Amino acid sequence: MKIFSKEQIYEGDRLTAERQKISSTDLMERAGTEIFNWIHLRMQGAQVPIHVFCGIGNNGGDGLVLARHLILDGYNVNTYIVNYSDKRSKDFLINYDRIKNVTKKWPELLKSKVDFPEINPEDIIVDAVFGIGINRPVVDWVKALFMHFKASKAFTLSIDIPSGLFPDQAVEDEDAVVYAGYTLSFASPKLTFFLPQTAKYTVQWEVLNIGLDQEYLYKTKTEVELIGKHEVLPNYIPREKFSHKGQFGHALIIGGSYGKIGAVTLSSKATLSAGAGLVTVYIPKCGYTALQSSFPEAMVITDVDEKLITSINFEMEPTVVAFGMGVGVNNKTIDAFEVFLKKHKTPLVIDADGINILAKKKALVKLLPSQSVLTPHPKELERLVGAWKNDFEKLKKAKAFSKKHDIILLIKGAHTITVFNDKLYINTTGNPGLSTAGSGDVLTGIIAGLISQGYNPLTATIFGVYLHGRSADIAVEDFGYQSLIASHVIEYLGKAYLDLFKQPEEIEHQEMDEENEN
Repeated sequence: MKIFSKEQIYEGDRLTAERQKISSTDLMERAGTEIFNWIHLRMQGAQVPIHVFCGIGNNGGDGLVLARHLILDGYNVNTYIVNYSDKRSKDFLINYDRIKNVTKKWPELLKSKVDFPEINPEDIIVDAVFGIGINRPVVDWVKALFMHFKASKAFTLSIDIPSGLFPDQAVEDEDAVVYAGYTLSFASPKLTFFLPQTAKYTVQWEVLNIGLDQEYLYKTKTEVELIGKHEVLPNYIPREKFSHKGQFGHALIIGGSYGKIGAVTLSSKATLSAGAGLVTVYIPKCGYTALQSSFPEAMVITDVDEKLITSINFEMEPTVVAFGMGVGVNNKTIDAFEVFLKKHKTPLVIDADGINILAKKKALVKLLPSQSVLTPHPKELERLVGAWKNDFEKLKKAKAFSKKHDIILLIKGAHTITVFNDKLYINTTGNPGLSTAGSGDVLTGIIAGLISQGYNPLTATIFGVYLHGRSADIAVEDFGYQSLIASHVIEYLGKAYLDLFKQPEEIEHQEMDEENEN
């Protein structure tokens, strides 16, 4: 799913009106009607008090359309105008006149705190104060209104975006933003819904189709894409009947140090489970018995050193190399990695201490092969690109780093983001159960396994992040968040692959069968 920028949405509105030969007021009517339909489907005429708070711009106009339809359908509606300025948009004024023509209970004008209405926890708040066009700080009394919403504990539904939340920049004052239980967004969700510092302002979101020009939506390229099943499935490479292991590459996994052989073992297992034909693991001597015993499918090469990677020598020709899991940052290891980078230009996935080595000796970044994949957790990312003040600055730094060095960079989180040049790919799978030791090692192995099979590095990263999260989503049904461990993600990877081809009705029937069994 594309995530359109503010400017692209405005252009989509303009083109839609032009191509469909309708006015902007007609488009507003369509948007407000869709919101009404969404609410009416769920409430079916229930007489819960609904408080619709309208700003004086186009977002407020959407709110007025909604309020009018609610009134005409007999709902218990209170409408308010949040009068934060003397200026009004044209479409707001048109819909202000229209609502006055259908009810004697005209919208109440709010000018200060003394005008705030009483809101009970059982009521519903509709937030239509500010839209994506907000470009200035919220005045104090409007900020107090938003805090009044929150204190009421009433369910809050925001139109397009929670008021006070910017679609393309950070929030400076957390109290100057509406905390929505649900947001109905037009055209696409907003980038800000998926970032750690701003996702909290809406618990859930949904995109409403308001009939924007389909050709424009289809042809317009966006800098941000939301990745789900429908986005990754076309990239899946099926296997033919007479295929053999030699067709799916030979991955080399380099890592481990004394006490940290588990990390490289997890990565290696994930690589093979993701579909690599062969896996060889390069480790210090101390890990030989442990790895051969726990993972008999792998081949093992040991370093001359007992406890560290001090030299990287092998005769094989790997399809992909994954480096860094549990390897440490000893100077001998750093030197060995530098020699390796100077000799080999094999596709490369780097994680954990491999990234810490790059941060410690930044000159090595220039030696990375084109489109190498780096999979840091937040602290490792900070060491690599520098500290940031907010999530938007973090994205800016990550994009600049990716573009400068021609590498693929992950920003791990609840919505892991794959960054390549100026493009962002936001993942939709995964859950808090992945907050466990080794889950990053597994992700690195999955990406390496996909590259080994012939997926290009960017596709492998996007697909790998999706499969990693989806495997955890399936596994968590059996283990719960607290008991999910990295090994479970590997064990359920096959189910994540199979899930790609399940139709919604199959999933529904399976869930019903499982409930009946319980």
